[in-house]
Amino acid sequence: MMMRKVVMVFAVQLMFLSFVQAQGKIYTKTGTINFDATADMEKIAAVNKKVTAVIDTKSGAMEFAVLMKSFEFEKALMEEHFNENYVESDTYPKATFKGTISNLSDIKFTTDGTYTANVTGNLTMHGVTKPVTTTGTFTVKNGKVTAKSTFKVLLSDYNITIPSLVAANISKEVTITVDLALEPLPQ
Repeated sequence: MMMRKVVMVFAVQLMFLSFVQAQGKIYTKTGTINFDATADMEKIAAVNKKVTAVIDTKSGAMEFAVLMKSFEFEKALMEEHFNENYVESDTYPKATFKGTISNLSDIKFTTDGTYTANVTGNLTMHGVTKPVTTTGTFTVKNGKVTAKSTFKVLLSDYNITIPSLVAANISKEVTITVDLALEPLPQ
């Protein structure tokens, strides 16, 4: 009886992996992006848990979209300043990333393991598009795929200006951390 259960679980996993492999696209609507612009004077960090991402496991193409107003801060006043004064969320409601995994052949989306991905693409934020090159990791475990990456951007590259009055409070270089739990894209 126990052997039958083991065989059944294995068969279900194989069917799931075959589905992912045949389909070729994985996604999330609940990915997380953290950003940290902490300087010496004050902690400035936010989280957005409504990140949409699609990754084509066959071509390596990927796209991300983030609504700027979905970033949550510890202090409501920071959130207000972020949306109104810095990223101007009413004018520039979202940030996007479109890119590719350049070493796709090194990543086995159907085999358990942790894989380093080299990613290049274009980040658009605050109406400005700039090239970004970074690394990330894909972890495959029991048919589930997660992706993580951390990289830095300069606010000035995206025409985000910090008033001199608060310049000591906000880092000019922001650390962005991406964390995704991906699943097969429904058809």
